[in-house]
Amino acid sequence: MRTAKRILPILMLVSVCALCGCTDWKKKYENLNVEHQNTLGLLERERSEKGQLAGQITKGQQTIEQLQQQIAGRMGSAGEVTGFGADYQVSLDAAAGTITVTLPNAILFGAGKAHLKKGRSAELNHVYSVVKQKYAGRRVDVAGHTDSDPIRKSKWKDNWELSAQRALTATRYLIKRGIPQDRIRAVGCGASRPIASNSTASGKARNRRVEIIVHMR
Repeated sequence: MRTAKRILPILMLVSVCALCGCTDWKKKYENLNVEHQNTLGLLERERSEKGQLAGQITKGQQTIEQLQQQIAGRMGSAGEVTGFGADYQVSLDAAAGTITVTLPNAILFGAGKAHLKKGRSAELNHVYSVVKQKYAGRRVDVAGHTDSDPIRKSKWKDNWELSAQRALTATRYLIKRGIPQDRIRAVGCGASRPIASNSTASGKARNRRVEIIVHMR
């Protein structure tokens, strides 16, 4: 009888421990199941986003090719078929999937300056309006370029700094107008990407420019 009384508490303790163990395992299973479902959800979302991105890239490439065909068919200049207008210098790069609008520095900035000329923001306003209407959601780069003449009578350390500050000025202006900050970036190129010879005054003038680059993919 005494032995039975001693064994009974032990059995009860074992039963409680077993029950607690089952509860712990059940909780662990439920937690793992939740994690599994969350992982499946993330994978499905990633697949969906990749599919959407692939679709956007394909659509952007088709748009570039269509614009090139229109130009080849003499349906308009690059500026006209892209919507920026015949008065704007526009180029298309099918390999890169980009549309580039070039604005001479003389239009936007004074010599050695990085702030916009007073009353000369109309060009940037126009570029912004076209991007908003026809290329909303596309990534945009603003690239500043200079000629090869070294900086002399200016506060800038070198052409890299001047081109970067000009790109930043134009970028901040476009952000202020409404282009999302996460869809635009400023790039300073200095004199590293000339489009004409720096041995002539006219060539230097062409190299001093700001490019608005719209990425179609």
